[in-house]
Amino acid sequence: MTSPAPVVLVFLDPTFPDGRLADASQPQVMVTDQGATRGDGVFETMLAVGGNVRKIQAHLDRLAGSADALDLAIPSQDEWCRAIATALSEHRAQHPPAAGDGDELVVKLVVTRGVEGATAPNCWVQVSPVGAGARRQRETGIDVILLDRGYDSDAAERAPWLLLGAKTLSYAVNMAALRHAHKQGADDVIFISSDGRVLEGPTSTVLLAHVEKADDGTSVKRLITPQLDSGILPGTSQGALFTAAKAAGWELGYGPLEPQDLLDADAVWLISSVRLLAPVNHIDGKQVGTPSVQKELTAELNGLFAGIQ
Repeated sequence: MTSPAPVVLVFLDPTFPDGRLADASQPQVMVTDQGATRGDGVFETMLAVGGNVRKIQAHLDRLAGSADALDLAIPSQDEWCRAIATALSEHRAQHPPAAGDGDELVVKLVVTRGVEGATAPNCWVQVSPVGAGARRQRETGIDVILLDRGYDSDAAERAPWLLLGAKTLSYAVNMAALRHAHKQGADDVIFISSDGRVLEGPTSTVLLAHVEKADDGTSVKRLITPQLDSGILPGTSQGALFTAAKAAGWELGYGPLEPQDLLDADAVWLISSVRLLAPVNHIDGKQVGTPSVQKELTAELNGLFAGIQ
């Protein structure tokens, strides 16, 4: 039996300004915590490379927005930053990075509503190594299937209580979609709205690219993502990559997208903070784009993404 990945756990606690270290191998959360019993809470997952958390401000801002949507009063960003620093320092002290492993860590911020009647939420930071699966999918790409999410693309605006744009702990549907994909022999999922619009992956944002020749013979590259007002989670990685791509001369676009747009693209990716850019090789068994073009564009975008802090 394989050993569990080493995890460092730090709780945000008013009596510990830099966070309170806790033993991740021991029980720490009450079974009556509403995060466990109802999925009532929010979270963020970030990537730390060489001890530095990438896009930390974007993640903290999104955490605050998700908490706002759930009427959760959470600690200040300074408090989160101190707890993150404590967790990263402790992980490095307990588990020094091995040579050649890239020194990549997953940093997860979690907020639950706490037990019934609690006066403050339960908040913690956990740090663990990046899994081999995420690294592998960056390199080899993935096969995905399209699944109906069960909502139309206007549902988020019409019914804000569905929390479609918040990153909540209620991930049972997303995980069920991934298990269904695995049973079909696929790696991941792209959700489609009931009115036929491309949305997002269960844990990622959808990107596609087109390359066209201009009149002067140069290549015009366009990077496109689904409309952000269609009930999807605003991707911190997508936002950062768009900024870098624009500076590098790419044109940018925001949907609306339909499934055929994915099949007509020169390349498609699922992008997320830990897995980064995962090229999509097949959608519902159909090859996407041209492998050589996909490889070239992936290398270029990875180069742009590597410079993002």
